[in-house]
Amino acid sequence: MRYALMSEPQQGLSYTEILALAKTAEASGFEAYFRSDHYGSFPTPDLPTTDAWATLAGLARETTTICLGVLVSPVTFRHPGSFAKVVATVDEMSGGRVEVGMGAGWNEAEHRELGLAFPGLGERYDMLEESLAIVHGLWTEADGWNHTGLHWNVVDARFHHRPRRDGRPHPPILLGGSGGPRMVDLTVRFADELNIVSASPDKVRGAYERLAAATASADRDPATITRSAMTGVLVGESEDDLRSRVRMLLDGAFAAEDDAETWLAERRQRWIIGTPDEAQQRAADLGAAGAERIMLQDFLPRDLDMVRLLGRIFAA
Repeated sequence: MRYALMSEPQQGLSYTEILALAKTAEASGFEAYFRSDHYGSFPTPDLPTTDAWATLAGLARETTTICLGVLVSPVTFRHPGSFAKVVATVDEMSGGRVEVGMGAGWNEAEHRELGLAFPGLGERYDMLEESLAIVHGLWTEADGWNHTGLHWNVVDARFHHRPRRDGRPHPPILLGGSGGPRMVDLTVRFADELNIVSASPDKVRGAYERLAAATASADRDPATITRSAMTGVLVGESEDDLRSRVRMLLDGAFAAEDDAETWLAERRQRWIIGTPDEAQQRAADLGAAGAERIMLQDFLPRDLDMVRLLGRIFAA
């Protein structure tokens, strides 16, 4: 099993705090650090937020070994042509450590606040499909490539440099979601990894079964697509430590919750949560369901001691 740390900087994290988190993840042995791509703060409103790819550019120069990525960049935020150039730039700045998460987007409020269009889900998936085709084409097709689409046209493309990775024609592309039929189809056609969000063993098992059927139909080697899962994580050295961190969450990111026992019981069903032995068992359950990599979604990003503990449990 492979492990990455994932955080949600729309909780009000400054770049300095994001850097401390990424460097702690690197020192703790994680193979990758991912952050979300949001402009609005939630669940607590009116907190400072940062641009995902601007911060990744900084991390690219201030870390040395850990892979860096975004889960995921909404197509509604990122024009595919400029997105391809931004990613290629950050990848070069990092020495080839970038992973590229792309998605359809979901938070309508933050689009309205910045004057960004937010079409219906079907159109957003159409945009994602076309964006994947354009990014893939700009990175892999010869000079002079053209694309005529419903949303964007590319004419006589000249794209240099083209980012490459370990014999692949481009950095790893990740698609994230619930693993429905259209997401699976796009993964088989364009991506290197399917990431299932809010993952439970039953949820990922069903998604990976759909992926296996789709790769067989498309005659694509299933071994070329990594199966990953993203799940909330909360661990403590002891039950007392765990409950202390529950209290921190209920005083912070989950302040709207007023029943700690109910909150904890509900998340025990789907998070990697508990003492080290319990957390390892939860990860093993996801592995038995087919996950090859787990993104540990950290809602206590300022608690660097928990990141170090996660490193000892999972990344050592």
